[in-house]
Amino acid sequence: QVQLVESGGGLVQSGGSLRLSCAASGGTFNAYVMAWFRQAPGKEREFVSAISWSDETYYSDSVKGRFTISRENAKNTVYLQMNNLKPEDTAVYYCAADRNYCSGSGCDPSSYEYDYWGRGTQVTVSS
Repeated sequence: QVQLVESGGGLVQSGGSLRLSCAASGGTFNAYVMAWFRQAPGKEREFVSAISWSDETYYSDSVKGRFTISRENAKNTVYLQMNNLKPEDTAVYYCAADRNYCSGSGCDPSSYEYDYWGRGTQVTVSS
């Protein structure tokens, strides 16, 4: 059983930056695709970014060029560096993990059925 704990959320002004962290325990971290999703009030949860076991990265169009995902296997942690934040980035951000060995442009981590989820961390961007 994998446990995921997010941290790093908060209140930031438009144009600012935050770095989210997701610490994993209870599994073989480097065997998992790690992803970030977000859910804004009244909206469905949406895919933000993912990183494969081989460090391939994937981003939604809405965050491409502003957000960077990375992982540190020695610390069982995945990060999401968020720059140039906009009010529309306001949401609860969730970390997710899936044992999936797909890697490369033919993969679609936004559609995986993730096995494990964290409880989320709130990100609020003021205008």
